[in-house]
Amino acid sequence: MNFKKTLIMSTLFAGLLLLLAGCGKQATSNGTKQTLNLSATAPLSTIDISKSTGFGQTGNVFESFYRLGKNGTTTAGLAKSGSVSKDGKTWTFKIRKAYWSNGDRITAQDFVYSWRRTINPKTKSPYSYLFSGIKNADAIIAGKKSANQIGISAPNKETVVIKLDKAISYFKVLMAYPLFGPQNQKVVEQYGSKYGTRSQYMVYSGPFTIKAWNGTGNNWKFVKNTHYWDKKVVKLHQINYTVVENPTTGHELYQQNKLDMTPLSNQQVKNYQGTKEFKSYPYSYISYLAYNFKDKDADKNKALNNRYIRLAMSLAINRQVLTKKVLGDGSYIPTGFVASGLAKDPTTGQDFSKEQAVKNTVTYNEKLAKEYWKKGLAETGLKNLKLTLLSSNDDSSSSVVSQYLQSQYTKVLKGLTITVRSVPSNNALQSAQDGDFDLYLSGWGGDFNDPITFLQIPLTGTSYNYGGYSNAKYDALIKKAQNEDANDTKKRWNDLVQAAKIYNSDQGVTPIYQQVTSYLQKSDVKGIIHNTAGTQWNYKYTYIK
Repeated sequence: MNFKKTLIMSTLFAGLLLLLAGCGKQATSNGTKQTLNLSATAPLSTIDISKSTGFGQTGNVFESFYRLGKNGTTTAGLAKSGSVSKDGKTWTFKIRKAYWSNGDRITAQDFVYSWRRTINPKTKSPYSYLFSGIKNADAIIAGKKSANQIGISAPNKETVVIKLDKAISYFKVLMAYPLFGPQNQKVVEQYGSKYGTRSQYMVYSGPFTIKAWNGTGNNWKFVKNTHYWDKKVVKLHQINYTVVENPTTGHELYQQNKLDMTPLSNQQVKNYQGTKEFKSYPYSYISYLAYNFKDKDADKNKALNNRYIRLAMSLAINRQVLTKKVLGDGSYIPTGFVASGLAKDPTTGQDFSKEQAVKNTVTYNEKLAKEYWKKGLAETGLKNLKLTLLSSNDDSSSSVVSQYLQSQYTKVLKGLTITVRSVPSNNALQSAQDGDFDLYLSGWGGDFNDPITFLQIPLTGTSYNYGGYSNAKYDALIKKAQNEDANDTKKRWNDLVQAAKIYNSDQGVTPIYQQVTSYLQKSDVKGIIHNTAGTQWNYKYTYIK
């Protein structure tokens, strides 16, 4: 598979995470209010699953073969059963008796139509790369085959058969992503260019439908889908969303009982940590420092391609101070490039993040950092080094991290001067794509619960490998995991661990912190399911006690 379209700072993730809360006006027969009032950091950008860049919120209105349950496990969705062939290349799903929000029956053909629409290059789906590995997908994306040749078919109304080019060990959890859900061809054609531009120009397959969304507004709501196949377990009647741009306003609304959950600023975290309404929700997002291995400046190119210099720059970062004092939001210290809480060893149950760890790579060691720095300068023949750090100015965290790195490097690594180039995120991303940077404060978050969602990025020549990192041994291990060992769970896992160790030992990028967002949450809000990757928020079982 390929990679996520654009994730360059935690502010982008905040828009996807969408916050929670509860309080309301509609009551059940026992008098309990079952309306949540939620805040979002930005308006909904689209409700067309073919064109969406994330389903943090809309995973509650669209459903695929499965849903994500607790701890990233797959739970029942539109498929009542699913089976895979011995070679792992053919999946067969039986679709349950389910209906669209307009009353139409959901059929196997709706999945076929949806996949063909999404992968068609004319649709310009930002997530079409996630179809890679499905028969003919890569050729279709490249414009070499018709979208109708994607490896999905519907032998009858209740059966979907999917053919893969190779076994994909995480395919089941991938099928919980709404991107792979059905679309109603009749409705798409009925609305034409209006499809998905307003909430009324859409039909829904999940627990809720969207109302009062006009494509740009700061208010919308989810309403319980009365046609949903499992509606009996859905207790909420309504979820109201309002865009709240900063934690101060959110806190005020929370205190006024207009929100039951609100994200906290760094200072607010310090004030509320330890109280009963304080909640922390980690996300599989790693902020990291990318190096330009193809820097056009000869001296910078020599320096950034020197492993000792990269190790020195990693060991000079006091991540304890950065996460606890500078950020102060509960963010984690990473062990390597792959986030913690994403995936566990199928044999031992140990978190991948522990198995990937390499000694003296991301720990703070000022003495060793200085030693490596001197070695690196000696090997490159340089006496000093001036580098520009490219970062986004769209959120406060990138600004404070950039300033911290600039100060820390000046203090610890003699002869290193950092100039910060802070620009809007879109501009920063474009510069990174163009290779116009020395250092780039970037980040990546998991699309699904498997290490490969991170480990595909450093492969030679991939579009999201902005720094141009290349390691033949790394490439060979990932290729082995994705091909000959793809259907052997233990061997594949070991391939990925060894690849991660190579990347971490190389410091192909330098991990800085793993994002955690802290909130105040009313104690009567129950049953929220949060996941670190994919569809982060699941309100199907949420209720007000």
